[in-house]
Amino acid sequence: MFVYADNAATTKVRPAALRAFTEVAETYFGNPSSLHTAGQRAQEELTRCREKIARLLGAEPREIYFTSGGSESDNQAILSAAYAGARKGKKKIVSTAIEHHAVLHTLEKLKKEGFEVILLPVGTDGIVKAEDAAREIDENTCLVSVMLANNEIGTIQPVAEIGAVCREKKVPFHTDAVQAVGHIPVDVKTLGCDYLALSGHKFGAPRGVGALYVRKGAPLSSLIEGGAQERGKRAGTENLPAIAAMAAALEEAVNNLPAYTRKVTVLRDRLIEKLSAIPHCALNGDPKKRLCNNVSFCFEGIEGESLLLLLDEEGICASSGSACTSGSLDPSHVLLAIGRVHDVAHGSLRLTLSEETTEEEVDYIAEKVGYVVSYLRNMSPVWRDLTEGKRKYIL
Repeated sequence: MFVYADNAATTKVRPAALRAFTEVAETYFGNPSSLHTAGQRAQEELTRCREKIARLLGAEPREIYFTSGGSESDNQAILSAAYAGARKGKKKIVSTAIEHHAVLHTLEKLKKEGFEVILLPVGTDGIVKAEDAAREIDENTCLVSVMLANNEIGTIQPVAEIGAVCREKKVPFHTDAVQAVGHIPVDVKTLGCDYLALSGHKFGAPRGVGALYVRKGAPLSSLIEGGAQERGKRAGTENLPAIAAMAAALEEAVNNLPAYTRKVTVLRDRLIEKLSAIPHCALNGDPKKRLCNNVSFCFEGIEGESLLLLLDEEGICASSGSACTSGSLDPSHVLLAIGRVHDVAHGSLRLTLSEETTEEEVDYIAEKVGYVVSYLRNMSPVWRDLTEGKRKYIL
């Protein structure tokens, strides 16, 4: 059996998105910046896509900028707000310890440029407290950045509460919603954000296309120079077929969200229950305040990389955390932030389901994970020490 359970890394392209891509590539092939008929027809299609995505997010079309994906969107939002704040003498940024590296690495860059960066802790449930963010905001704060849903453990953050605090204190607020859009209801007005980043391939569009919501009046500077596209804020000919595919994918995801949530939540909870029966393991993050498709576990006494490779031999595609750091030998910063010790954090497994996942596949995953964990433990000197009492169990 083949089971794809790594939808947080990327999703299968939806048929509706593929149809939109093909139709637009064949029909609206002109450059949207060209003045001739073919170019203007492409510009009209680009406008329709922008209007559709804006409507689905509760935004205005002029507040949507197309990018290459979530990382670019995060970078542009954070750097724009930071540099605008610096011009007013404000150089403090408040974020969290569990952000995606697209955020954390940008903040590291800003630290080297003299910005103060505060990373709020999270509880063992993987959720930041809104009051902690409120406490850190002062007259020097130029930006607050808190993700909507965590990419590794799936926990949903109190972004609307934090957004309300930022509105009250007149501080720009950015949220990385890459894992959330298409999986939970997202309305920029409800969230109270000034910037929101999304990436099409997380909800059934092709890779390499995303968007950035920027509230009217919020500062926005260019990352890429060279042309007047995207109202002068993002140079480069727009990838119209991919943008059309993203609009189609988002529309289908939002329209199907209630049914998707009902189905996948049942499968998620079934998988959590079955995996929890494996001795000396632990679910990462709050069991309910999480994305309906996310199952993240740590298994004591094994290495996550070996677990992934053996599961792959059984036909199961999974992850140990963020796909963007799969080449790293360091344990996940997210797992360390929720209190997992290094030895346990190394034995992590992230399984992310889709609307195509079946109950049979969930049961197959649970069976094979149990088998592989047992197999690896039987070969592990660490596990032998644990069972012989030379070490104490952590989980």
